[in-house]
Amino acid sequence: MKRIILAGGSGFLGHALAAHFLNLGWDVVTLTRSPQPTGAIGRQVAWDGRTMGSWRTELEGATAVINLTGKSVDCRYTARNRKEILDSRINPTRVLGDAIGRCHQPPQVWLNANTATIYKHTFAGPWDESGEIGATPEAKDDFSVEVAKSWERPLDEAQTPGTRKIGMRMTMVLGMGTNSVFPALRRLVRLGLGGKMSSGRQFVSWMHETDFCRAVEWLITHDDIQGPVNLAAPNPLPNREMMKTLRQVCRVPIGLPATDWMLEVGAFFLRTETELIIKSRRVIPRRLIDSGFQFQFPTIREAFENLCNVQN
Repeated sequence: MKRIILAGGSGFLGHALAAHFLNLGWDVVTLTRSPQPTGAIGRQVAWDGRTMGSWRTELEGATAVINLTGKSVDCRYTARNRKEILDSRINPTRVLGDAIGRCHQPPQVWLNANTATIYKHTFAGPWDESGEIGATPEAKDDFSVEVAKSWERPLDEAQTPGTRKIGMRMTMVLGMGTNSVFPALRRLVRLGLGGKMSSGRQFVSWMHETDFCRAVEWLITHDDIQGPVNLAAPNPLPNREMMKTLRQVCRVPIGLPATDWMLEVGAFFLRTETELIIKSRRVIPRRLIDSGFQFQFPTIREAFENLCNVQN
């Protein structure tokens, strides 16, 4: 039986992947700090994300290891939170690389999460995997880009002969699970607050959770793919168009806009950062497309309609 290891897989994306691969008949193992004795999807094994332990034996002969570990960036970037955000990404990546390197029968492939925020803020043409990397003062994204680069470094440096490595540069994943952004966006629209955010010009890159799971499966089963891969739908769009489309799907004719000062005040009280909204992320999945991957939800209207129907 094929076996997949989900490190830090107790969140929204981990649950989605666990359900997807269980449906395929795989043995699913989640490495988590707080294993649940009952009600879990697949098997759960304890680890702390920092030190070697008995969890390492699960990697022997595994088909794939996916590292999703990392503290949410949906917080204020205080000194303490910055350290926790970095440590929660770098330490698990390092210890996984060390563990894979010690395996007698190493996993076939290791996919490590990262963020497409690594690319420069842009209103021009889209970035594929060869896109320019760096921060832009206008987007207030210095720290986010630092996190993205620091997250990829231990993956690149890990000595894992026999294990293919893929850096997943992930965009916003839309789904109905806890911590997905879609339920929050739809709530704003239904309250009449679903207008453009800031200028509305900033591009939004996204992906439906079904295509996210299918793309991960695709990357695992296509042995010729390695290195950085953008996980995004092929059609990013401006924020104002995204919110207009969601209003249309929800049949809400009016949405009040959120100006920059409103976003700053809201971010302060919600203990988050405006960079998550104002940065223009225009990312396309060139390597997925070139490898023949077919999206089930290539446009955001299709994604929104599907998710609204699922909930209703």
